[in-house]
Amino acid sequence: MSETMQADYIVVGAGSAGCAMAYRLSEAGKSVLVIEHGGSDWGPFINMPAALSYPMGMKRYDWGYTSEPEPQMNNRRMAVPRGKVIGGSSSINGMIYVRGHAHDFDTWAEMGADGWSYADVLPYFKRAETWHGGTEDTGFRGHDGPLHITRGISKNPLYQAFIESGANAGYGATDDYNGQRQEGFGAFEMTVWKGKRWSAASAYLKPALKRPNCDLIRGLVAKIEIEEGRAVGVRLANGTLIRARAEVVLCAGAINSPKILMLSGIGPAKHLMDNNIPVVADRAGVGQNLQDHLELYVQYAASQPVSIAPYWSLWGKALVGAQWLFTKTGLGATNNFEACGFIRSGANVQYPDIQYHFLPIAVRYDGTTPPGGHSFQAHTGPMRSPSRGQITLRSNDPAQAPKIVFNYMSHDQDWQDFRTAVRLTREIFGTNPIASFVDHEVQPGEGAQSDAALDDVIREHAESAYHPCGTARMGRRDDPMAVVDPENRVIGVDGLRLADSSVFPLIPNGNLNAPSILVGEKAADHILGRRLPAENLQPWIAPDWQTAQRESHARATAAE
Repeated sequence: MSETMQADYIVVGAGSAGCAMAYRLSEAGKSVLVIEHGGSDWGPFINMPAALSYPMGMKRYDWGYTSEPEPQMNNRRMAVPRGKVIGGSSSINGMIYVRGHAHDFDTWAEMGADGWSYADVLPYFKRAETWHGGTEDTGFRGHDGPLHITRGISKNPLYQAFIESGANAGYGATDDYNGQRQEGFGAFEMTVWKGKRWSAASAYLKPALKRPNCDLIRGLVAKIEIEEGRAVGVRLANGTLIRARAEVVLCAGAINSPKILMLSGIGPAKHLMDNNIPVVADRAGVGQNLQDHLELYVQYAASQPVSIAPYWSLWGKALVGAQWLFTKTGLGATNNFEACGFIRSGANVQYPDIQYHFLPIAVRYDGTTPPGGHSFQAHTGPMRSPSRGQITLRSNDPAQAPKIVFNYMSHDQDWQDFRTAVRLTREIFGTNPIASFVDHEVQPGEGAQSDAALDDVIREHAESAYHPCGTARMGRRDDPMAVVDPENRVIGVDGLRLADSSVFPLIPNGNLNAPSILVGEKAADHILGRRLPAENLQPWIAPDWQTAQRESHARATAAE
């Protein structure tokens, strides 16, 4: 590499947003260089959907970050997997596709992210996707975008039983939680296409790299090179300078983007000076406002041999793997998260604040299962925690991992909300037809009924859903805690944009891959000076939400 390497735009990070950014900028005829520290996504661990637990924690694919000891979580160090591979975290995640609720984005606009209301972002969600939902589209879905969105393929009876029990418990059903109505129970959607993971690299980056004006460079970014208040390029750890004729676009994710900003002299002035970094722009919000979703696996032993537990043996995995390898079909071609739910925790909650991921086996993300035979579980937890954490530097060495503190469960409201989520989950599993498949509760366990007992289980067993965001939040330029303005321009430095999940003012209601891709899509249009027309389609909101938590016939068919 020489110091003369240059392009119109330098995109730092080939993750969910960065891949979309590279695709749209190169599509518009701009020359683009994408810098990614990770390597190829080739191989079955990434491409086989059912193998999703393997890339997380593999040094080849994962940055391997962990939090500091979390005081409210028995001082556990929580895993913070982040993709170090083309496609970023979309290449190691659970492939679950959730846009978030319409009101999440309206709240963003109310918090100062002007132009990011639901009406503004809906056209970009639609532009991104080709939807294979199979139900009637009411104008909320896209049909010719790069990102293929599919639904599950399994015939396991537990999925439908879970959906029906959620509806019977009073929460209703939804044909499309990414469409008009999020609230209720229904089929999960995933970024899987033709039996393979369909990451942002597959959807966006690989097609972009086929163009003559888009290239990929491997390297560790040391800092953004800034001259006289303007970003002019990117300095790699090996000393190479890559120059941007127009702008640098930082898309390194909620952990690495604030780290790179601070290494470049953009961040809280005192913290920068403490790490011997010259201050270019004093932005107090860099690294602050860290948010995530915590979830507990509520697990049950099955009364009938209906789970996928037999396939979790070495021989079973070999059979599943062989079928997938040769045909791209069978249990290897699904992430096994094929049913979901979004509910409100109480009356006077306007839209869902609890999410469910259902699995027809009790298993942890690392692939370990509880002892015993057939089992199943639902991941549950509150979606809008008031707790906030931070990302800070350990030193000015770009090779050193940052210090990550989530401050999980640091508000009384967190504990109240989490207990409610667990108790409502138990009610759902006590409702037919899923109740007929229950033998006994494994976790939290039937002995954990009191607030104190549930709190002990949460402290010891709640896990991150791996949704970090918000660490360089978007807002108006006069907001002292905003890091980027609504055009994704970093405040205080010219020629530098930031587009990834770090800009979220508030964590969306669900998984983060879809809204991260959204940011890449929309920010590219800001750079190109264009905008899709707003679409004022209204989401479904429960008509009696102020007075009722669920439908009046709740639990009408509950098990006696």
